[in-house]
Formats: sequence, C-alpha cells, structure tokens
Amino acid sequence: MVIKPPVQGLNGRLALAIAAAAFGSAFQHGYNTGVLNAPEKLISQFINTTVHERTGSYLDEGTLGLKWSIVISIYCVGGVIGALLTGIIADKLGRKGGLLWNNVTVLIAAVLLGFAKAAGSYEMLIAGRFVIGFNNGLNAGLTPMYLSEISPMHLRGSIGTVYQLVVVISILVSQILGLEPLLGTETRWPWLLAVTALPAIFQLATLPLCPESPKFILLNQGKEIEAQKSLTWLRGTIEVHDELDDMRAEYEAMKLVSRVNLKDMFTSASLRMPLVIACMMMLAQQLSGINAVIFFSTKIFESAGLDTLTSQYATLGMGAMNVAMTLISLVLVEKSGRKTLMLVGLGGMFIDVILLFLCIKFQDSAAWISYVSIIFVILFVVMFATGPGSIPWFLVSELFSQGARSHATSIAVGVNWSANFIVGLTFSPLLIAIGPYVFLVFATILGLFWLFTFFKVPETKNKTIEEISAFFRQRGYN
Repeated sequence: MVIKPPVQGLNGRLALAIAAAAFGSAFQHGYNTGVLNAPEKLISQFINTTVHERTGSYLDEGTLGLKWSIVISIYCVGGVIGALLTGIIADKLGRKGGLLWNNVTVLIAAVLLGFAKAAGSYEMLIAGRFVIGFNNGLNAGLTPMYLSEISPMHLRGSIGTVYQLVVVISILVSQILGLEPLLGTETRWPWLLAVTALPAIFQLATLPLCPESPKFILLNQGKEIEAQKSLTWLRGTIEVHDELDDMRAEYEAMKLVSRVNLKDMFTSASLRMPLVIACMMMLAQQLSGINAVIFFSTKIFESAGLDTLTSQYATLGMGAMNVAMTLISLVLVEKSGRKTLMLVGLGGMFIDVILLFLCIKFQDSAAWISYVSIIFVILFVVMFATGPGSIPWFLVSELFSQGARSHATSIAVGVNWSANFIVGLTFSPLLIAIGPYVFLVFATILGLFWLFTFFKVPETKNKTIEEISAFFRQRGYN
C-alpha cells in the first residue's frame, strides 16, 4: 500500500508570496481605478485654473470635460499597452522579475501625479495616469499568472481570487481617503494620487524574499534543481515529489511540440477555443453593467431621500459589501467551482438589472420604489463579486499550459482593458441617448454571456492542465 504525502495547504511562506505579489500590484489596479471619483471637481478646477494662468481665459464646459475625459481614458490606453506586453515581459524577466521591475513605473507615475499641481502642469497628470495605467495593465497579467503557478492545485481558485479581493479593497480605500475630512481637499488631493507609491515600496521590500514561480523556472528555464528549491520553499516541506512529477510531465510534453507563438494562439484548434473562452470571460466582466450600476448608485440613494453626504457613505457601504462578497467567493470557488459561480453571478445580475431598470423607470410612482432600488443595487454588486468579478483574472492561467500561458494572458488581459476603455468612452453618450434603457442593453449582454458560459466553459476546479487540454482536444471543440 502506497502512502501519499499529505496535501499541502496554506503556510506562512506561501502567504508572504501571495501578499507580496497581490498587495503590491492589485492594490495599484483598484486604487487607481477609483481614486479620481472623489476629487473630480477639485482636479477639474485645477486644470481650468492652470489654463487661465497660461492664457488669461478659462475653458468652456465642453473643452474642460474633454480634458477630464483624457485624464480618465488615458489610464486605459496605458493599461492596454501594458497588458499586451505581458507575454514578452513574463517570458524574458519571469513572473516575479517582471513584477519587481514594473515598480519603476509606479515610482515615475507617483512623482508625476504627486507634483503636477505644484508644477502647475495638468500634462503631468495625464502622463502620470498613462504610466500608472501601463503598470496596472502589466500587473493584471503578471500577478494572476504568478499566483496560479505558486498555488497548490486545490487552492488555485482561492488564491487566484485574492487579486480581485485586493482590487475591491483598494477601490474602497481610495473612496475613503478621497472623503473631504481626509485627502479630498484642494490642497491634499495630490497626496491622494501619490499614495500609489506605498504598495510599490511594500512589494520591493517583500517580493525579493520570495522565489520565482517554480513552473517558470522548470518549464521556461529548464532548471529542475532550482524549481525544486522554489517549490520546497513555497510548500514549507521537502515532500513535493508528486507536484514536481506533474511539472516534469508537462515539461516533457512541451519538448515534444514546437514552441507556441502568437500566430498559433489563433490558428491551433486546441488553443483557439480556450482563448475565445478566456476573452469572453474578460468581456463578461467589463460589459456586465457594473460600471453603470455604480454610476447610478449615488443618484439612486439620493432619490430615496438620502442627502449627498449620506449617499456617499451608502456608496462606501456598497463597496464594503463588494469586499465581503469577494471574500466569500474566495471560499466558494473551491467548493462550488468556477463555472457554477460564473453562472450564478451572471444569472443573478441578469435578473437584477431588469428589476433595477423597472424601479428606475417607475420610481416616481411610489416612494417605496426608491428604497427597493437600493436593495437591487447592492444585490447587483453581490452577484458581480460572486464570480464575474474575480474568476476571469485567474481562469486564463488554468486554461493554458506553460508554453501558451503568457501569450494567452497578454491577449485576454488586453481584451479586458480594451473593453474597459470602450465602456468608459461609450457609456455616457449611450446614457444621454437612451437613459435608463441602457440597463436593458446590459441585460441582453448578460443573457448572452450566461448562455456562452453554460454551453462552452468547462469546469477547471481540481483539474490538471493535461486534463483541461484533453477536454479541448475533443471533437466538439475542434
């Protein structure tokens, strides 16, 4: 009778590696997504004052709105470029190495953002947003990849969810720090933007203590002894033979096929469908309508009779609920599976957004409808956090073997940031054109993504990459 070694779980060293990678990168992503919401009027005023000091005249409302749109949207442009470079950086510098070097861009961005007001240059603000966007796009690819590759198979989903957990926590932190009693003032808003340097300093202090991904060391560099050392450090035990054997098998399989290039991702039948699924899940996250619901949230709260300050605190409460549900999904993802949570989340959002549309459409009919709207806003956020908010980030790493993973991550994360940019660009005009009917557009999109997930997305929970690859080699996916 063969006695198998015990399944290795979370330990102090693995926890340090997770915290160093996720906090130092996902915090940047979430914080810089939400940080401009609170000081929007203050920064717009700074831009207008700067132009007046240079030219002697103030900008009209349309031109000022255009410049503010550039400050917002240039972040996503940087994100797309960073995402598309993920594959090159991940293969050349490694997952850990790429994350460490990427902190250089954070420090540059922090200087540009923090000193823009003192220098009287809104151009520095735009440049800083582009640079931090580049950083966040690269981090969004590198970090889930690193977390997936250092995780024991039975914790892969939970550890992968940590990225989104830190994102939603940092969005909440940015909203809290942006309140007027803290950093949301005319003199302190540059400090609010410069805070983004702190997670970079944390990562530079902690990530060098952790090893590179053992899969990268073995499968990309062919260094078996170093890979074993890395795996032993992460697991806190020398009993890593079974896991190392699985990695060796994948390494030997990689040597039998030609190296995967970018063209193969679109022409190979065994890679094309996983890539479509990864991209569709990224689109499901960005096109779900979460931005629309968050946009409407303060108005919905105010229509229920809450004053502006109380509405802001209610929005903070919604952010806290997002954090709580993401934390719960971290546990559920290993019990219920990835596909189940995506279906529950997308299905719940589909029903919720229709009911929310009806509430907004008929909110003047009765006072109680506004209060029901608040419940639907919170439920929408809960459903988003259940699956669509977190699963797409790490699912791409589960669908591909080591040889194709970096290219697939580049493409999928690039699609995510591109969709984010398009939503940011088109949402306001769409809202002006059709008003609350925009929710029906999102309902249609959610319904289509639910059907795609049900029929095409496989369950990857507790499956090796060989098992997942075999699934895509079946006739139905050729």
